[in-house]
Amino acid sequence: MERQRIKMHRKYGEKLVESLLFVSAITSILIMLLIFYFLIHESLPALSSLGLFSLITGPKWHPSGDIYGFLPLISASMVITLLALLINIMIGFPLAIYLAELASPRSKAVLKPAIELLAGVPSIVYGFLGVIILVSYLQDSFDMLTGRSILAGSILLGIMFIPYLTTICEDALRAVPSEFKEGSLALGANRWQTLRNVTIPAASSGITAAILLNIGSIIGETMAVLLVVGNVARIASPFYDIFDQGATFTSVIAGEMGEVARGSMHYHALFAVGFALLIVVSILSLIADYARARIRRKFGGY
Repeated sequence: MERQRIKMHRKYGEKLVESLLFVSAITSILIMLLIFYFLIHESLPALSSLGLFSLITGPKWHPSGDIYGFLPLISASMVITLLALLINIMIGFPLAIYLAELASPRSKAVLKPAIELLAGVPSIVYGFLGVIILVSYLQDSFDMLTGRSILAGSILLGIMFIPYLTTICEDALRAVPSEFKEGSLALGANRWQTLRNVTIPAASSGITAAILLNIGSIIGETMAVLLVVGNVARIASPFYDIFDQGATFTSVIAGEMGEVARGSMHYHALFAVGFALLIVVSILSLIADYARARIRRKFGGY
């Protein structure tokens, strides 16, 4: 009798947990749909009045003249993202390899908590440090009128997201079964050959997903880039001039939304910027999932 009662309690407890998990999943989906609905609803006046094509290809962002073009924001966001990702990969990926495969227990005990601590630093703190140290250094070193520039934003974001890339890549490298490495070593390959030809290809799905997800994080960062990029919405001449000031999707929204009149065309154009940003980040997330699944099928990744 007591055993049946325990089974009944366990059964009801499991059903309760399943119900809570189901409600949580449905709630997250509903919240995401509501966000999409709200952004679309607030963006429609700008999209219908100005046109999607003219918004995307417009070469100027000049709210006081009712001129709204996304091209300056797109060009600056692309250059900053590519440079930041390059810095991110050049430092974060070798660090992940070192932690996962080469570091001694003593080194790992020091480096691992330090990286996790860096990941927990608020973005506004990175922004303040960027203004005080990085912007001043670039201004003095390159004889710039102001150190606030695309280069400053790229360096800051590249450093800021190193812990995220390192952590995910390290987890992917650690997930590779030890049998793969031992088999390679048994066949006569040395440690570096095993790492290059076995471990990294087997973990390529997780590494690819980490890079793509980091792109979304870099594009979506707001406060840090707002403080160092200059927030001047213009196309650099030439467009790859990293010493010029610029403005990204997020910096324009954060810098102008607080002063815009509710219901104005400027207000709706800013929501259109937010909607475009959400679409880009959502597409990157889907591509990351697809790439991870495809590489896993091809290489048997982990």
